[in-house]
Amino acid sequence: MAISDAAQRNHDAMFPDHRSTLKLTDPELVEIFDNWAFDEVMRDAPLDPRIRLMVQLAAIVACQAVSEYRVMLGAALHVGVTPIEVKEIIAYSTDRERGFHTIVNTGVERLTGHRCFTQVFTMGQGRPSGRRF
Repeated sequence: MAISDAAQRNHDAMFPDHRSTLKLTDPELVEIFDNWAFDEVMRDAPLDPRIRLMVQLAAIVACQAVSEYRVMLGAALHVGVTPIEVKEIIAYSTDRERGFHTIVNTGVERLTGHRCFTQVFTMGQGRPSGRRF
């Protein structure tokens, strides 16, 4: 089985110039996953790429997955999600007053990780910018 054209096109749209190291060691897994995540899911549940990635970022914050957040933040910014929208996603995903009250209990260090990384990545293009939220 090969990675479908649609899966490759959708993957490249979100992660340009990415070369998978996993593809070298387990190409079958990459083919199965990419065909599912970047072809079947996108075909069966069509959403605007910006909306899809905003929802994914909110879910990733809720799951406390800082490493995955770093990866998907780059994809979101690449497809047009703005830094201000990213900050709003974090705020709405963690603020008790705005409805996602269970996420507040994730712990300060988890939220700080998302916020600090977002600040460095979006404001300074990967370099500390000296600006605060």
